Amino acid sequence: MDRKISLSGIKPDGTVHLGNYLGMIRPALALAEEYQALYFIADAHALNQVHKGEDLNRWTYEVAAVWLAFGMDPQQVVFFRQSDIPEIFELTVILAASTSKGLMNRAHAYKDATEKNLSAGRDPDAGINMGLYTYPILMAADILLYGSHVVPVGKDQVQHVEIAADIAGTFNHLYDETFVIPEALVRPEVAIVPGLDGRKMSKSYDNVIPVFAPADEIRKRVMNIVTDSRPKEEPKDPDTDILFNIYRLIAITDETEFMRDMYLRGRFGYGEVKQALFEVLERTFGEKRKLYDSYLRDRKQLDLILQEGAQKARAIGNSIITKARQAVGFRR
Repeated sequence: MDRKISLSGIKPDGTVHLGNYLGMIRPALALAEEYQALYFIADAHALNQVHKGEDLNRWTYEVAAVWLAFGMDPQQVVFFRQSDIPEIFELTVILAASTSKGLMNRAHAYKDATEKNLSAGRDPDAGINMGLYTYPILMAADILLYGSHVVPVGKDQVQHVEIAADIAGTFNHLYDETFVIPEALVRPEVAIVPGLDGRKMSKSYDNVIPVFAPADEIRKRVMNIVTDSRPKEEPKDPDTDILFNIYRLIAITDETEFMRDMYLRGRFGYGEVKQALFEVLERTFGEKRKLYDSYLRDRKQLDLILQEGAQKARAIGNSIITKARQAVGFRR
């Protein structure tokens, strides 16, 4: 029996950081053991934020190199670039025609943007483009084209999968049973990664630790993690400490337990903890950085890998786009 399909995507809208790795990349790669796993670089989604073609192009290659450096095997999974799948954009148009505006109005990203405008005294739709507004329809096309059964997401992204399920259900009701109804796969063990300032690690806050930056840049970032001024000998609560909560997500269990004990006893200063975190990061990512740099130097190889993946993805989606075309009455 064929395995169920999982679909994972990541936007090329900046340098990949520790939060991306722990929150999305590492758990997504593990899905290949259980599912027929599809992974894509969501460059069309990134157009809403990235308005320089050279940036989008560079970050797309960087994301591809990151996945491969972390051990993705293109022979065992389907790895592709979203913009290499023309059927995605055709399906987006088809789905838009049966998707209600009210459903789009309830999407979190749009609601958040309008609420921020209203609180600032601006027109509710100021600065909001149609790419952001119709983002859930494009994402639904991504999910539904391949018959995806599960989509791994964080808790804040569950609504996107629920909207895709609503869109699929509406289409199936209006026409023939065409689409698999997808489900969100939320991994409870995936924690929110704190950034250098204690807020969620995010490129928009500039509080990230890039996983494959040069060692000296990573050290500088680690040394900038916000700490208080308590002296070395004073016991500290590790559970409320930003630095410890980053450390525990990447260190092994024995190291974490040792560090926790040092916090409680007042044996370590923050400088020592930062050095320990830097060493753990280098141990985890140092050798993989060499692979990343090697992939990034050979864009022709990356293009070949992504193009071969796109051919596989299109083959998987062919029967579904054909059914959708036939359902709406397009030429058979």
